[in-house]
Parts: sequence; structure tokens; C-alpha cells
Amino acid sequence: MATDTFGRPIRFLVAAGQSHDVLAAPALIDGFSPQAVLADRAYDSSSLRQIIAGLGATAVIPSTRSRKTPIPHNATIYRCRNRIERCFNKLKHFRRFATRFDRRAAYFLAFIHLAAAMIWMR
Repeated sequence: MATDTFGRPIRFLVAAGQSHDVLAAPALIDGFSPQAVLADRAYDSSSLRQIIAGLGATAVIPSTRSRKTPIPHNATIYRCRNRIERCFNKLKHFRRFATRFDRRAAYFLAFIHLAAAMIWMR
């Protein structure tokens, strides 16, 4: 999921359960022109950092502990990452989202769009 500066949902992608989230990240940021991309340690990959740099944005992603040469990040900007966590919390107030009642990905994605519209209307 991608959010705006205020933590409101703007783009969703339902990926396969066995795939890693970093594989879906380029599709989420495609078409945007952000100033910075904030993500947690799971998104620390050189290829994603190159894609972000290609957009002219700053990658605010902490390095994983296994990286030989840690890449520094701006800790002050990284604190704003909690906004996406708050967005997930707002979506989880919808029981259908939290328990994933829908068996088909298309139905689940449709409900996510509906719930996001309700969040935007608040």
C-alpha cells in the first residue's frame, strides 16, 4: 500500500502470499514523483534504491543488519513512517478487511478501495 503525506491510502496492490513485499514496491511507486520514499528494513534492496533514485526521490530506508556497508538514512524523516502504520490500523477497523472474509483477490481489492474511500471522506 502507498499513502500520501497525511497517511491516507492512495494505491493498493494485492501480491501473492509467498512473494516478498519488495518485489511489489516498484509497481506501487510507478507513476508518482515523490520527494522521499519511506519504508522499513524489509525494503532494503539495491535495486529498489536505484528505482527510487531514478524517480529523483530520496530513499529513507534503514539498512538491514546483514548489509556489509550500511547506508545511512534520515532518522527525522523516518519517524513519519508511522503514518502508514496508522493507515493500516484504520483499515483494520473494518472487520471484513481485518479477517479477510473474501476468498477472491479481486473482491478483497474492491473492498479495500471502498474502505479507502470511506477513510478519505472522514
